[in-house]
Amino acid sequence: MGELDRFTGCLIGGAVGDALGYPVEFLPASAIFHQYGKGGIRQYAPRHGTAEISDDTQMTLFTAAGLLRGAACGAERDGYEKYIAAAYRDWYKTQTQHYPLPAGSGCSWLVNVPALFSRRAPGNTCMGALAAGGNGTMAAPLNHSRGCGGVMRAAPVGLYFCDSGWAMEDIDRLGAASAALTHGHELGYLPAAMLAHIIARLAGYGDTVAGAVADALSALPAAFPGAEHMGGLLALVETAVRLAGKDMDDLTAIRRLGEGWVGDEALAIAVYCALKYAGSFEDGVAAAVNHDGDSDSTGSITGNILGAALGYGAIPEKYLDGLELRDVIGEVGTDLWRFGPKTDAQDPDWNSRYVSGTYAPPGENREDRI
Repeated sequence: MGELDRFTGCLIGGAVGDALGYPVEFLPASAIFHQYGKGGIRQYAPRHGTAEISDDTQMTLFTAAGLLRGAACGAERDGYEKYIAAAYRDWYKTQTQHYPLPAGSGCSWLVNVPALFSRRAPGNTCMGALAAGGNGTMAAPLNHSRGCGGVMRAAPVGLYFCDSGWAMEDIDRLGAASAALTHGHELGYLPAAMLAHIIARLAGYGDTVAGAVADALSALPAAFPGAEHMGGLLALVETAVRLAGKDMDDLTAIRRLGEGWVGDEALAIAVYCALKYAGSFEDGVAAAVNHDGDSDSTGSITGNILGAALGYGAIPEKYLDGLELRDVIGEVGTDLWRFGPKTDAQDPDWNSRYVSGTYAPPGENREDRI
């Protein structure tokens, strides 16, 4: 089984990158460096004492909840998508309805967490696709969006199945399918497949970041034969690999990869940052958020990769203190590790969390939410 430290490191690490980048998501690099100094933003810019997460981490949690519910309900390899879709519809309710939801109207215990009922700049594509049901597939897309909203939430797929006996190409395909629920362009869902692959190699096989990226680059074409835009994705990620080995300042390198608003660019920027700073979680996520583009998404994906590679213990304490929903995120990471696909569904904890959905974290009881 993959190490718990890597599972919690991946989810907490993604939340850290998200929370660090969220306050500067819509700022150009010049404004970030003007406001935070020549090193850019490297400390949280909290609101009311809390380092807030964005929709990136929110949706990542619901991806995990969908996987766990699917396993608890006996999903086969081709059936997890419907549970992930149901979990995303739960997330949509947290963005459009008020807490608490009527009893029985949600599938996931995450709807019992009041702090998730907060809009944090949710992506228009995700919101529009989920309003239409969120049941897009690669063969029957709901739209042609290549936005990064599919890849930024895909890490739990790689975590959950990293030691399940699934073939890597099956993990890749589920990563893509989870993104295709809302993002119909190949470059909206293929990067999610690559991220799931990288995370699975890191968490389950103990690869280095360089090894995991190389394995993903070589394996992905076989999992998606005939994908029209596969060559473009591979070329951009290969450019990120080359740039990470050059003596070049980060902002210049990242500008060659794009701004991260679309899936292939967001993944490539994260790969660059994670490779260049493979031994330093802090330096990697700092590079990932201090640029002109989608800072929270590139920070989140980089945090997922470095957290899975280096483990929870490598995340500096300053990024753990004040992180919104840190305990809930840690619980979900532990659940992904503890309740593997082969777990006995009669486990009462698993049942209350991912079948009945009645579980609420300590201090989150319904009577405390008035």
